[in-house]
Amino acid sequence: MRHRRTKAELETLDRQIFDVLREDHPQSVRHVFYRMTDPRLGLPVPKSEAGYKLVQRQCLKLRRAGRISYGWISDTTRRGYHVNTFDGPGDFIERFAGLYRARLWDEDTPHVEVWCESRSLAGVLQSTCAELAVSLYPAGGFTSATLAYVAALEIDAADRDEAVVLYVGDYDPAGVLIDKSIEAELRSHLATPLTVRRLAINPEQIEAFDLPTKPRKAGERRRPDIQATVEAEAMPANVMRRLVREAVEAYLPAGALEATRVAEESERHGLRLLGQHIEAAGMPVL
Repeated sequence: MRHRRTKAELETLDRQIFDVLREDHPQSVRHVFYRMTDPRLGLPVPKSEAGYKLVQRQCLKLRRAGRISYGWISDTTRRGYHVNTFDGPGDFIERFAGLYRARLWDEDTPHVEVWCESRSLAGVLQSTCAELAVSLYPAGGFTSATLAYVAALEIDAADRDEAVVLYVGDYDPAGVLIDKSIEAELRSHLATPLTVRRLAINPEQIEAFDLPTKPRKAGERRRPDIQATVEAEAMPANVMRRLVREAVEAYLPAGALEATRVAEESERHGLRLLGQHIEAAGMPVL
């Protein structure tokens, strides 16, 4: 018989969800779900589809009630397409000054980018990759030949001595083959020497972070040595972001990130002043 949760139990679950998201956001619903399966919580949910749907429902209710911010949950599986318009050249410069980025990666650094298995993971890693000025590719499982081809063109266009791909994905019979497939697809087009590093999920991380596992799918014939599987979302979002940040920053010269931030802020300020001047004077941009 299906257990119907009491009002008190749902309130406990809601507090747990709120605490997890207040501490670290944005997270995908699947990340939150895995945090809710922790047996050390006051009310852990089962590691099942029913448990996931319960967390999904409560996250939605909390957002609609205004108890958690909509922005605390990431969802990059859907997006809108927009056209920006402007009151004039000065308005354009002012509004886009904040998007200005100074060059962080120079010709002496390798070309570094991050690939992940799903759009769900991309939503969690996007802000970190944007801050570090590295491209992020959600493969969507085994990646399409087109995406790999386009990515290879971008890598070669960067004209560096080396390219590094950092990968995040599930640890299961299919997941451990996806990064190998991405590497093979990229190499088939690349002129640039390539290194691929699997950042997560790795066997040693399952024990180190006490990640929840589930049995392999029935009938799965690949990698019979992998009996206990782990979804990448089982790793806490803040840990995943930290792993990516540390791996990317290892390829940057010491102090480069902070120096670039200072330069960017100064140059953005100058662009805003220029925009204000053009608006005030009604000057055309020739």
